Amino acid sequence: MGAHVRRGARGLTKLDGPVIVVYSLTHALAALTAATEADRPIIILSAPDSGIYAGPGWFKALVDAAREAVPEANVTFILDCGDDAGAAQGAIRAGIEALIFSGRTDVAERLAEIAAARGLRLLTKRPTALLDLGDLFFADDDTLRRHCSERLASAKSFC
Repeated sequence: MGAHVRRGARGLTKLDGPVIVVYSLTHALAALTAATEADRPIIILSAPDSGIYAGPGWFKALVDAAREAVPEANVTFILDCGDDAGAAQGAIRAGIEALIFSGRTDVAERLAEIAAARGLRLLTKRPTALLDLGDLFFADDDTLRRHCSERLASAKSFC
């Protein structure tokens, strides 16, 4: 996937599933529904740097609502905090299961230790996305789910 995961107190954890970039709860629900229908694990990735401008609180609310709406989904959520250590610390405090921090290596190592102590993961690069829903920002639910389903089906042999 191209993402570096920093080792922490609990070691390295592999991410499992294709990556879909979401910009809203509607996007996340479409992706989770499509993945559940396909019986596939999935990774939901925030927009680049959204931990800085939207914040960990927004993403945590998205995660909680998505998990409540589609509880059977096998999903990992990742918040991109860019190079902002404060946003990364906020994501750790909020209990976001995985986050991206692209700042200084020494800071990343310390944040990875803090994250791992709480059972969370820190990546230093964005994983490669199978689908970025940014171009479909205003699409209706059916269109979003159909795009997600088509991409997940076409990726089966590669995942």
